[in-house]
Amino acid sequence: MTDITYIATGEGWLYLASVMDLYSRKIVGWHMSDRMTKELVLQALKQAYGRQQPDEAVLHHSDRGSQYASHDYQKQLQLYSMIGSMSRKGNCYDNACIESFHSVIKKELIYLNKYETRAEAEKSIFEYIEVFYNNERIHSSIGYNTPADFESQYYFNALNQ
Repeated sequence: MTDITYIATGEGWLYLASVMDLYSRKIVGWHMSDRMTKELVLQALKQAYGRQQPDEAVLHHSDRGSQYASHDYQKQLQLYSMIGSMSRKGNCYDNACIESFHSVIKKELIYLNKYETRAEAEKSIFEYIEVFYNNERIHSSIGYNTPADFESQYYFNALNQ
């Protein structure tokens, strides 16, 4: 599941594209830029694929934004054997999980800081996602585990069956 959000800085907007593994709630791909382009979301997708390297087809859900509907993005999904799924027009609930993540990062980090520069915001967001959110923050939807622990339990159980 994927979406884009924005962060105010003293230099202007910073855009964050995030890709979440819905099973573990782990943010597996993300990228930031001062522009909301297809390259922003392509970089997040490429990072997610490189990290997870799924060996089967994966359902990939996004909204109907022009970045996700672009020819280049759709071509990348095909290359990765991902099945594209887009929200129905006007249905804001289809993307609820990734929008919830963006709401959480804003409440727990972004609204508590005033970023003078994009670089300052990028460093802070990197630490939040890679150190705190994926590895320390527990989630009720995955049995009060961290995303990293939940994913590890899956692989441990798969190996021992």
